[in-house]
Amino acid sequence: MLEDPQTLPPGCPESTEPSASADAADPDRIGQLQASFEDAERKARENWERYLRVAAEFENLKKRTQREVENAHRYALEGFITDLVTVKDSLELGLQSATGEAGAGLKEGVELTLRLFKQLLEKQGVEEIDPLHQPFDPEYQEAIGTESAPQAGPETVLRVIQKGYRLRGRLLRPARVIVNRPDEA
Repeated sequence: MLEDPQTLPPGCPESTEPSASADAADPDRIGQLQASFEDAERKARENWERYLRVAAEFENLKKRTQREVENAHRYALEGFITDLVTVKDSLELGLQSATGEAGAGLKEGVELTLRLFKQLLEKQGVEEIDPLHQPFDPEYQEAIGTESAPQAGPETVLRVIQKGYRLRGRLLRPARVIVNRPDEA
């Protein structure tokens, strides 16, 4: 501790000298401090709001990225399966054209191959769309023509030219169909 109180700076509690700030509060200094405090509060609120927005954006980005990764895993084979479906169509056409005794062995081989092919596609989550004699559904079918068939209901699929396919509920290719047109009276 110091022996001589005169060596202490003015305004220290141990100082015996009267302080100007102790006698009267400086209104300018208080105003400055209050303005500085309000400014700091405003900046703190802005930073908190900015933090909340960034946290929300980050959470949304995280969810969106997770969805995209899930879709990438789920539909990674989409292009490949679309190509496989085309091969399946060709096999089915070959099966339809195999006639006579010479084609019997070929027909049996193609039928076995098609059965295996269908099982492979089903295992990968591929569903066949074969809307024969069902109402036309533009979401899963593409009308490539119309015919008149009085025995069928209006807008009913009369023939399936090419089957459609879905991969885990997502449309790969619409079924190409001929639709009954209502007779015009």
